[in-house]
Amino acid sequence: MAHKVACPKIIRSLRSFAKPHYFAAHSSITAVSPLHLDHILPPPTKTTANLRDGAPSQSAILNLDDVKELFSSVPTAMLVRSAINLHAAAIEPMVDLGMWVMNSKLMHTPLLRQVTVGTIKHTFYDHFCAGFGPAEAARTAAKIWDSGLKGMLVYALEHASDNESCDRNLEGFLQTVESAKLLPTSSVSFVVVKITAICPPGLLKRVSDLLRWEYKNDSFQLPWKLNSLPIFADSSPFYHTPRKPDPLTPEEETDLHLARQRLLKICQNCIEANVPLTIDAEDTSVQPGIDYFTYSAALMYNVGDNPIIYGTIQTYLKDAKERLIKSASSAEKMGVPMGFKLVRGAYMSSERQLASSLGVESPIHNTIDQTHACFNDCTSFMLEKIAGGSGAVVLATHNMDSGNKAAVKARDLGIREGNQKLQFAQLYGMADGLSFGLKNAGFQVSKYMPFGPVELVMPYLLRRAEENRGLLSTSAFDRYLMRKELMRRLKAAIM
Repeated sequence: MAHKVACPKIIRSLRSFAKPHYFAAHSSITAVSPLHLDHILPPPTKTTANLRDGAPSQSAILNLDDVKELFSSVPTAMLVRSAINLHAAAIEPMVDLGMWVMNSKLMHTPLLRQVTVGTIKHTFYDHFCAGFGPAEAARTAAKIWDSGLKGMLVYALEHASDNESCDRNLEGFLQTVESAKLLPTSSVSFVVVKITAICPPGLLKRVSDLLRWEYKNDSFQLPWKLNSLPIFADSSPFYHTPRKPDPLTPEEETDLHLARQRLLKICQNCIEANVPLTIDAEDTSVQPGIDYFTYSAALMYNVGDNPIIYGTIQTYLKDAKERLIKSASSAEKMGVPMGFKLVRGAYMSSERQLASSLGVESPIHNTIDQTHACFNDCTSFMLEKIAGGSGAVVLATHNMDSGNKAAVKARDLGIREGNQKLQFAQLYGMADGLSFGLKNAGFQVSKYMPFGPVELVMPYLLRRAEENRGLLSTSAFDRYLMRKELMRRLKAAIM
């Protein structure tokens, strides 16, 4: 039965921004700094032709031409709303306006604050966020599970200021795990945590400085350090720590112990709920401390065949591949199953600005092609590990080419459909064409689903949008696929 179209006028309005000339105007490399882009797409017909005209084995993996099959589980009203919101989000000044409003004195005026928050709530928040609290996020995850996708529940908390706020955040994460337990088995693929939400960033920076100094100086010993996988490579950035840092004070050591206990509490609850935990990456000033937390916990809890704790590698960093190989190989030698989430990266502006201010080389690849190559190389390395019975990976990408290459490589290596050690992920509200294409090809696919109160989540999302401007402005192919399906449904409804 054909889908009923509730809003034909809205659908007609989509034509103006979903035509090829619109994509050509908004997907050019000159529009944004190229390293911000997860994927850059030519006009839609050429993009699908590239996938179709490549090697026959590739076209059999991801079928993005059959939009009826791609969006078969998506109601028309939701498809219309998604197309409109993606169009609005692709207009770069919207990010600037949102940043200005959220940081302006307007937010101190009760009426204007209420209007602003209400507007955001019913537009971008509803599109890109999974809900207000853990229970609502769980219900949203259950809905996408009906369409064959899993949910990565992300309580959008970061940058706690003290132990009191860390403890409050801990309760939020524990409630998230409890909510996941109430859902159908496997509908939630991961709970996601940022270490800066349970360990004050200032302390995390101190720990990172000490870890960097230890790596460069063999005689330097850290009495509080626990067993861990390799954190650094020789190519890692060390300019954050130009001189020998002072040892942790007794108070800092106590706070470090408390932070570790918070993470272990989350890990233990995830084990009891049988829900894996992914620890997100952040900027390089604190990433060594984050990796230390991640790997030391993984050595405790990753036993048996399937890892419960996953770390994150940002492949726009020049040392990403070397660090991944060292950590994964060390875990394999120790008999510890280690999972990694591969992303391109989300802190480019701040990383480059800091490096420039210090007069040192940026830690980020010089070109987008180098970043793509690093992501694909890291993907190949992990897929070969999985094929050999070691490790697990989440490929978090919106890049069609990377997704297709990974799918082809997995098939060629004999990684069977439904293998839990290989998963793909895209942001909730974005790249649905790729998500459904991978799902239809038999792979495990998740949506990264941030949630929390509007006023808490919007600054978080705006910061991510500021760091990833090109990600939204290059959603042209998503909008093209949605327009194509909406036009098909409209024609079916009036015939």
